[in-house]
Amino acid sequence: MCGICGIMRLDPNAPRTEDGLIERMARTLLHRGPSDDGIWLDDRVALGFRRLSVIDLSYAGHQPMTNEDGSIVIVFNGEIYNFQELKEKYRLEERGHIFKSRTDTEVLLHLYEEIGLDMIPELNGMYAFTIWDTRTGSMHLARDRYGIKPFFYQKDGSYFRFGSEIKAIIADDRVVRKPSMQALHDFLTFNYIPGTQTAFEGVHEVPPGHHMTVSSDGEITMKRYWDLDFTVDESITEDEAVERSYALMDKALQRRLIADVPIGVFLSGGLDSSTLVALMHKHVDEPIHTYSVGFEDQSFNELPYARIVAETFGTIHREVTVTADMVRDMLPRYLSFIDEPYGDGSAIPTYFVSELAKDEVVVVLSGEGGDEAFAGYDTHAAYNVYKQARRIPGFIRNGIMKPLVNCLPVSDRKLSFEFKAKRFLGGLDLPPHEAHLWWRTVLGEAEKASLYADGAVNGTPLQPSVRHFTSAYEHCGAEETLSRLMYIDSTIFLPDDLMIKNDRMTMAHSLEARVPFTDPELTRFLASVPAGLKMKNRRKKHLMRRAMAQDLPDEILNKKKVGLEMPYSRWLKHELRDLMLQYLGPENIERTGLFRPQAISALIDDHIDGRRDNGRPLWGLLNYMMWHELYIQA
Repeated sequence: MCGICGIMRLDPNAPRTEDGLIERMARTLLHRGPSDDGIWLDDRVALGFRRLSVIDLSYAGHQPMTNEDGSIVIVFNGEIYNFQELKEKYRLEERGHIFKSRTDTEVLLHLYEEIGLDMIPELNGMYAFTIWDTRTGSMHLARDRYGIKPFFYQKDGSYFRFGSEIKAIIADDRVVRKPSMQALHDFLTFNYIPGTQTAFEGVHEVPPGHHMTVSSDGEITMKRYWDLDFTVDESITEDEAVERSYALMDKALQRRLIADVPIGVFLSGGLDSSTLVALMHKHVDEPIHTYSVGFEDQSFNELPYARIVAETFGTIHREVTVTADMVRDMLPRYLSFIDEPYGDGSAIPTYFVSELAKDEVVVVLSGEGGDEAFAGYDTHAAYNVYKQARRIPGFIRNGIMKPLVNCLPVSDRKLSFEFKAKRFLGGLDLPPHEAHLWWRTVLGEAEKASLYADGAVNGTPLQPSVRHFTSAYEHCGAEETLSRLMYIDSTIFLPDDLMIKNDRMTMAHSLEARVPFTDPELTRFLASVPAGLKMKNRRKKHLMRRAMAQDLPDEILNKKKVGLEMPYSRWLKHELRDLMLQYLGPENIERTGLFRPQAISALIDDHIDGRRDNGRPLWGLLNYMMWHELYIQA
């Protein structure tokens, strides 16, 4: 696991990149790779590297790495779990390639020599890498299927730059730091920034499941090498689906146990992470190290369930309880690891549980991807009810049911009945993908427009945020609506939200997080399983629950999903109220020229007075303002 960066000179008349600049870019990624560093330069390209040693801890794994004659150079971030099989499949040593290490990086290098970019669809792992081919004058960049590893790039008339994190790119002072209004507009809907855009105008992400080539004249060619195919195999029976799910989960986990360093598990107490502990327990002789995070507010706290799993499997278990004071001390510092505004309340708890693990292990297993693959979200279950509820006449839904639900007292408890009822009824008149978005919408289009200051948009029309869900829903093409909704979650929510905090908060502590539920063999099979088997009798994760019935305690198999989140709605009324008023105060808001101070104040007043739970939009705005201060005003 590493941090990579680089610059390609496009204009022959532009200055050649000096050692000092590429070293400075790489130094911003120190936390991603404290074990080793390196740079490589020629007349056109400069590459930088920071290494976190996981496989082959010797200097033989040093990067940037070249082939035998130095004509091809690679910088690689990630892990390829099937690199040994690929090495044997293509008989790389028999074909004369000389290996100096036991690393997956060197296998990639020689695979490229043999079959070029056709190697990428064969890779099973998490990765972001760049290959500079001096023979063709082309630079190739590739990113894994689910965006587990980040990859950013920026291009102007003179240079093409890339980095594992945006901070490496903007370390070059010639890169203009300007906030993107479209990204802000989308952020206010999701509390994260979806798609290939970033908070910075002109800085983009390599899309998951794609590779791109930058030619010698700067032309960029993007190609998708993988897509999640929801073509259903109707011949799959429930028993077969359960049996194969178990076998593929177990195989995925075993692949991710390959390391020359200690491995632990992030144990939330939910079904996904508990499954990882149960499966890992079968394959290791030493006690498993597990790490959990909790809260004093019991509606957010899953520590009792994590303890059940830890006791069942005899793990060496450690916990951290996150308080408002701990969060205050982390603000705004944690955003310096993300480089963008980020309003998902799971990031800071992930930071603290990573801090807990870093002194004992170098690799942790994480349960991200389980909900997307096995249909585990409330929104998935809601769709089944949605189909039936739409049969209720509109005058009853909108004239009787909605007014009654709107009379429910505002609650800041986790997934309260009030929240679920209002979201469910609010989406009944919408098409499925828009109803799916409504469950997660922070602020609607009209609400966002009312926040913007005069002149903030500068006449440029902002596209509605639903376009991301619409595009994914239509692109999927599955016959079953539930499969299309799961495709949305797998290609938007998973890479653009969950993988951000999973990567940045672990790497902030030089910790590598592996995600077995994104294994392509597992997800490919599950996508082919009829939706009725994944969500049977409105039972979320039906296949996983059946598969793990003999391994996990009933309390875990039958518990409701909680999900990692902080009680910031309550904290913003009390413990963090002064911090919110500081960053979202009229003078600070006006300084950005982005928002109307009166509109922000109205959101705050409604929240504090209990007229509406505005915790999510206020937490998002607070994070945006902190980011703006760190990266734009600085």
